[in-house]
Parts: sequence; structure tokens; C-alpha cells
Amino acid sequence: MYELTIIGGGPAGIAAGVYASRKQLKTLFITKDWGGQSIVSTDIQNWIGSPSIAGSKLASDLRTHLETYAGEYVDIKSGTTAGRIEKTPEGFTVHLSSGESFATKAILVASGSQRRQLPAVNADKFEHKGLTYCASCDGPMFSGQDVVVIGGGNAAFETAAQLLAYTKSVTLLQHGAAYKADPVTVEKVLAHPNMTGILNAQVTEVTGETFVSGLTYLDTVTATPHTLSTTGIFVEIGMMPNTEYLTDVVELDAYKRVVIDPWTQKTETPGIWAAGDCTNILYHQNNIAAGDAVRALEDIYVTLKTK
Repeated sequence: MYELTIIGGGPAGIAAGVYASRKQLKTLFITKDWGGQSIVSTDIQNWIGSPSIAGSKLASDLRTHLETYAGEYVDIKSGTTAGRIEKTPEGFTVHLSSGESFATKAILVASGSQRRQLPAVNADKFEHKGLTYCASCDGPMFSGQDVVVIGGGNAAFETAAQLLAYTKSVTLLQHGAAYKADPVTVEKVLAHPNMTGILNAQVTEVTGETFVSGLTYLDTVTATPHTLSTTGIFVEIGMMPNTEYLTDVVELDAYKRVVIDPWTQKTETPGIWAAGDCTNILYHQNNIAAGDAVRALEDIYVTLKTK
């Protein structure tokens, strides 16, 4: 039986794996892919310790870090996912999509999330060619340019506020008839002289040749199509946590995120902790995910070894 099973190969999972090895916990590490969401970013400028790093290089560095320290304590199962978790008298049985099953005393869920994709013609074609899902990762590359933010919630307005610091202008397109962000935030961001907000705007197509040069959106009230020139499109239409395998295992909120105690990262289910983008914390970033996973490992170690 493993003392700990870590599910997820992003910054949270790998930070936890390194700490588990250093603390000599017999650990099973499960991941389908390495690096998390940032693997698709060409230039990440907010990963602490690296002024600029490509997502693929970050993923490679994270993997190398874990494999270097894994030793006799961390067994790595890559290319597979957790399919089901079963409670047992001794702890849990984790059933993998590969068909294998493993017994474990404790679990750290760090399976992350995925961004809701823009349902518009050519959106997939121009991803990372002017269309991005991460302003913190890619925003500075659009300095001095006219950009568009798609979405109407707090994340969209926070992205717009960030972009206003260095872009020429920001236009925010919201599909619905009202913004979902906090009224105070909406008022403050829209008051900026370089900010424009448009309601009832359904983006139907992204245009360009090699890179984004514009988009088309439909006025959902008048059914009138409009075109907009832009070199950068930032999509903020929500996240989908990778927690489908946790139904009836831990408490999930209305958005299917794992509910945790932020003091310890514990879930309501004894023996299960969670960290990173799959949890119901306020902010989601690589650095935050890694730190939360370290906090979880500290609490897991204390729980397993001293309580």
C-alpha cells in the first residue's frame, strides 16, 4: 500500500511529488500529461525564477525535477488518469484508466482544470497565434496593440484591467445582455479611457492569415454582424475543472471544483487533500498551485506520521 497517491502532472502535482520524495513518503504519482495548461504558452514571464520560459520547457523542467528526486520513494505512472476512487477500510483504492488499481492511505488531488474553448470558426486555428487563454502568460507580448477580451465575468474584467496597463486599447465582448462581474469592478474598468465594453456580442469567427488580424461578432439583439480589427484575443469564458472522477468522493462546489480548507488543503473526506486549479480557491496561477501543493504535503506528512 502506498502512503500517498498524487493525481496530476502540473505545477501542483510535481511540487507535491518533489516534497513527497524529500519527506520519504512512499508515493504513487499519476499523470496523463506533464506541465499542466501552460504547456501551450510560447512565452511565460511570471514563473518565479525564470524571466522568460516556453511552456514546453517549463513542462520538461518540472518533469526532470520530479524524476531526479523520485528515487525509491515516488513511482511514476504517466500516460494514464484516475478513473475512479474507492473508499476502503485501510484508505482508498485508485482505479486508473489503464485498468490498473492501487491501494493508498492518502490522496492529493492536483488534476487541474481546462479552459472553456471559444466556439467560433477558426478559434482553434489561431490559438497561440494571437488568440490565447492566459493573459498572465501572454499579455505582455501585446504591448501597444489593440486587443479584445471575450467574457463578462470577474476574470474577464480582471484580464482587461491587466491589459490596459500596456496595450493601446481593450474591447470587451460579452455574449449576454449584462455583465456578470461585480458592479464596482465593471464600473471601474469601463471608466478607463482606452476601454470599450460591448454587450450582446456573440463571436462567430476569428480572422487572419498567419496570425490574428480581427474577428466577427453577431449582435444577438439585431442579428447584425460586425467586424473588429485586433491582433490579440484573450478568452475568459470559464474553466472546467478535471474532477469528473471525484463525484461522490469529495465535496464539489457549483462549478465542480473541489472544496477545501485553505488552511490545510484538506477536503471534507478524511485522507484526501487537493491543490491547484481544481480547487475552489480565489485565484488560479502556476505559482499559487505549486505553493498550495507544498502546504498540502506538509499537512499530509504531519497527518500520516504524527497523528
